[in-house]
Amino acid sequence: MKRIVFMGTPQFAVSCLEALLESECNVVAVVTQPDRPQGRKKVLTPSPVKEAALKLHLPVLQPERMRSKEAVEELASFHPDLIVTAAYGQILPKSLLEVPELGCVNVHGSLLPAYRGGAPIQRAIINGEPKTGITLMYMAEGLDTGDMIAKTEIEITDEDTSGTLFEKMGEAGASLLKKELPRLLESRVQAEPQNEELASYAPNLTRDDERIDWTRSPRDIFNQVRGLSPFSGGYTLWNEEVFKVWEIERPEENGPEAGAAPGTVLDINHKAIVVACGGGAVRLTKVQPAGKKAMPVSDFVRGTAMQAGAVLG
Repeated sequence: MKRIVFMGTPQFAVSCLEALLESECNVVAVVTQPDRPQGRKKVLTPSPVKEAALKLHLPVLQPERMRSKEAVEELASFHPDLIVTAAYGQILPKSLLEVPELGCVNVHGSLLPAYRGGAPIQRAIINGEPKTGITLMYMAEGLDTGDMIAKTEIEITDEDTSGTLFEKMGEAGASLLKKELPRLLESRVQAEPQNEELASYAPNLTRDDERIDWTRSPRDIFNQVRGLSPFSGGYTLWNEEVFKVWEIERPEENGPEAGAAPGTVLDINHKAIVVACGGGAVRLTKVQPAGKKAMPVSDFVRGTAMQAGAVLG
């Protein structure tokens, strides 16, 4: 039976690991990122992939730098015939790509060559894409530049957030991997080179990506906030303190002009905070004042000093 090493970190990757095991593959080791501090108390927390691997009694490796000689040698000691990765979080060095006879394949969360990089799912929503998908590809030295083995498309609806889309993508990635696995284990398959002229990038999100620019359109702000939910949320400033925005109602197409400067609170009631923006207004329905937990606006309005006329940002 062929020997497989799996590499992944977030929940998105767990479905792929489970798909390998359901296919009765010989997964000899799992590689994931080191435990990281999480939450306000900075508790050292294992990745979802590590938690899943330990429950399945699989050996777990957590090198700080996969490009180090020691990390490559440790992984090579498992003698993998195939390496499968899914959102691992580090670029693999050439010395590791050359270890398995059948190559290294990656389950990537976009329709390559579009959205190469670390945040393709979030940025597809933020950019208002109508669809995305999964690409199964051979890994190369560049950032998601390898030849493409197979693809599957996924619709992005207005009801999707990054959270719901991650779930859809995880299931789709697992299904695609399971479907293509038999021929991948037989030999290297004929794969399609990417068209570099069509390449685009989805770099990891920064604090600046989370800041709401009220001069943008209602649709742009709606897409931004749901693309950041439920992980970081969007934010603005109120009384010079961070004021997070977690949910916004889907805006009406061609809504009326707000008649006020962008960022101005037009109305505040138990259903929504209505805020002027470029070309209209948005209705905030879940927010988080500084020092407090996220809450629906119906809870926020009970004790807030915010009134119509306040300016955010």
